[in-house]
Amino acid sequence: MKGELAEMAYESAQPVLEEEATQKTSSPVIQVENLHKTYDLGEVQVHALRGVTLAIYPGEFVAIMGASGSGKSTFMNLIGCLDRPTKGRYLLEGQDVSKHSKQELARIRNRSIGFVFQGFNLLSRTSALENVELPMIYSGVSHVDRVRRSNEALKAVGLEGREGHHPSQLSGGQQQRVAIARALVNNPSIVVADEPTGNLDSRTSVEIMEIFQRLNNERGITILLVTHEHDIAQYAKRVVVFRDGKVRRDSLVENRLEAAKVITALPAIEQDEDEEA
Repeated sequence: MKGELAEMAYESAQPVLEEEATQKTSSPVIQVENLHKTYDLGEVQVHALRGVTLAIYPGEFVAIMGASGSGKSTFMNLIGCLDRPTKGRYLLEGQDVSKHSKQELARIRNRSIGFVFQGFNLLSRTSALENVELPMIYSGVSHVDRVRRSNEALKAVGLEGREGHHPSQLSGGQQQRVAIARALVNNPSIVVADEPTGNLDSRTSVEIMEIFQRLNNERGITILLVTHEHDIAQYAKRVVVFRDGKVRRDSLVENRLEAAKVITALPAIEQDEDEEA
């Protein structure tokens, strides 16, 4: 259904054409060299990554794609400092984090990387504001500053006035907006989004992509988006495809879609419900 609606909107929306390749005038924010990851499962070794070399520059919006078992999830875990490589180097903002301890990786995650997950990962018994505050509690930010920054983040994703609502009082799209706000409060240079539209309907998926595009364009946040949906990948600037633990394709998106324009061409949710009735 998402693909069908995106096709409906495609002709009406003005594609955003990449006039030129991303300017490589600065150092990579993410640079991996000959990255390997092997999992020991008893007598069996699983080679999840097999010598990946890749550079991502500040302000890029990259979609990571690949079938199950391709290595994309392992790659994202390493990029998000949730795991360490078996072999190879990973430079995050110029710092080699390949051999860092778990405690050091946790500090780096909290400072430099914001995470958005398919399942939202919100605490059910806490308000939207309190959910957004969580990363700052671990950073030692004062209560006054936590509230201020959380309110600003919720406003940035269109949830002003919903600060006191619990997840059960919010739609799936609103919950994902809370998750995005939570990812932003520590002002990360990178946002890692793992299938952020996987649990959402077509229109809400485009609305979420509009937020990511706006954050990327206006704030210059580097975004890495894991998705299996080709129409969602069209909102990124670049697509990297994994297969068998290696990068098989790395290319710019030639006919990039602008989410704000696609939304105007999609039928309203009420219209969909009327048609089904």
